[in-house]
Amino acid sequence: MTDSAPHIEVMRSQLGRARGLGAGGSGTAHWWAERVTAASLLPLSTWFIVQMFRLGGADHKDVVKWGGKPVNATMLTALIITTFYHAQLGLQVIVDDYVHGKAHLPTRILVKLVTSLLGLLGVFAVIKLVAAGNRRS
Repeated sequence: MTDSAPHIEVMRSQLGRARGLGAGGSGTAHWWAERVTAASLLPLSTWFIVQMFRLGGADHKDVVKWGGKPVNATMLTALIITTFYHAQLGLQVIVDDYVHGKAHLPTRILVKLVTSLLGLLGVFAVIKLVAAGNRRS
């Protein structure tokens, strides 16, 4: 007696079967990360723009004093980290879509390296601002 249940063949690549991911395995996480960073950049950027208008015409001493406050330093750091992570996510999509062959992996690595270094430079600048603000107090 044979089993009369229909046999359904799923068309997946060998790698897809091995991972159990199918076509959209990691794309969902990337998509969500882009949306979450974009959504968090809205209030952070708004805060930053408002603060820059408030500091318009301020001298160096006032800006250092402002940057030395924990809330401002935290918000600046969050803005920098989120901005460069969001940029890295967007540039990764561009590289994945338009860079092919042997140049793909080095380009992805370069994008991550450059965005990480620029973000680190921004965080370091905030640390220097906080240190200078604490010296003046």
